[in-house]
Amino acid sequence: MDVLTVLPSNFGYAIFTYLYSWIMLGYLAVKVGGARKKFDVKYPTMYSDTHQVFNCIQRAHQNTLEVYAQWLVFQTIAALVYPLSAAVLGAIWVTSRFSYAWGYYTGDPSKRMYGAYGYIGFFGVIFLSISVALQLIGVY
Repeated sequence: MDVLTVLPSNFGYAIFTYLYSWIMLGYLAVKVGGARKKFDVKYPTMYSDTHQVFNCIQRAHQNTLEVYAQWLVFQTIAALVYPLSAAVLGAIWVTSRFSYAWGYYTGDPSKRMYGAYGYIGFFGVIFLSISVALQLIGVY
């Protein structure tokens, strides 16, 4: 069975969303590495007792990792039936993680809310996944 005949024709857009998310995760990781050097926070220490900005940079990355696996699952389920919609919603979520991080990087944790629009993308793929589940069990 050829995977190209099984996946929806527009699934490539969802794949580009995954690649975009990989770039975003790499960017956040590099920022943490740079902050470790700048603020002299050695591994395996996760947080600094003296540098709030380091903690904000670390939290931006850590929080993204905390929700990433969930996003991947719902993004994939949604993209199997609604590839274009899932790709747009995924791009919104990924872009919001940059906004979230840049707000957090200021050292003022309340500015992380600059990325709150990402809930549109996150909950959007959850709702599409629910739609797929309902279709599979024959509800509609």
